[in-house]
Amino acid sequence: MIDVLKESLWRQFGASIDMLKNAIVAWPEERWTTNKKFFYNAYHCLVFLDFYLTIPAKEFSSVLPFTIGESEDALDDLIPDRIYSKKQLLDFLQASRDKCHTVIAGLTEEKLTQRWIQKEWNMNHEVLELLFYNMRHVQHHAAQLNMLLRQEINDAPGWVSRAGDKI
Repeated sequence: MIDVLKESLWRQFGASIDMLKNAIVAWPEERWTTNKKFFYNAYHCLVFLDFYLTIPAKEFSSVLPFTIGESEDALDDLIPDRIYSKKQLLDFLQASRDKCHTVIAGLTEEKLTQRWIQKEWNMNHEVLELLFYNMRHVQHHAAQLNMLLRQEINDAPGWVSRAGDKI
């Protein structure tokens, strides 16, 4: 049964990540630094995708550094140290996708019920619930990016029903 769960979880989580990737790829290069809303949304999503895949949470260190502070453009006070290139975000996305695949492939019944604790935000979840939480977060931001694509260029990538690769 665990193998069926892992395969289904990966196919859907991988599809969410692929939809995020498709939105980032579709964003016009000439708008990368002029419409910061798109960048900040994508960056925020990628940092938290990686963060929620880091088990235990205390071992997290971002590949694309940030500071916590106040900015009118930032989401959740997460301020990137600079505007990273589209290629840097896509490379980070691929590394996080690979990390997600590895985490899900390595799941056991024991690991599914392991606690993921982040005290500063009062988060305490079983790993399985955290994976669902993370997948929903990715899909939420992929949808926001697709909305921005529709508003800005009247086009957006299509639906990805499942990841093409397997566990």
